[in-house]
Amino acid sequence: MEYEIMPATENDKAEILALYKAQIGREFCPWNDEYPSMESIDFDLSRDALFILKMDGKIKAAISLEEDEDVDNLTCWDETLSPEGEVARVAVLPDAQNKGLGRIMMQYAMDELKKRGYKGIHILVNKHNVKAIRCYEVFGFRTVGECHMYEQDFFCYEKEL
Repeated sequence: MEYEIMPATENDKAEILALYKAQIGREFCPWNDEYPSMESIDFDLSRDALFILKMDGKIKAAISLEEDEDVDNLTCWDETLSPEGEVARVAVLPDAQNKGLGRIMMQYAMDELKKRGYKGIHILVNKHNVKAIRCYEVFGFRTVGECHMYEQDFFCYEKEL
């Protein structure tokens, strides 16, 4: 399987939004018409925080390095891992799922966070998103808490980089 991972650019915006919209209504996915949006993409691009995986010239997956003060301020995070990064908006095209691309993107994001000087990583995972939970468990994330934010129930996952 040949692929290339790279930072997203302005030219990728429409294809990334289509990737996000392709997730809506899929099992375990809480996304809707309002989220994620073009504003999410613009925010990520403004911080050099959006990465895409391309195969045969087509975007098959995306991941964002997130900045969310509300999440950062949760009290469950291990202060010895500070500074911690966060990932969000992990998406794989439906026809490319179950081929390990989500895991490839997670590893890439964790490596990128480490390069940027982060000591740890934390993630909110919807309690019902079985696919995401399985993916993160492979990397040794541990559950350090639970929260209710954005009208959803989440597990708080964390690990050292």
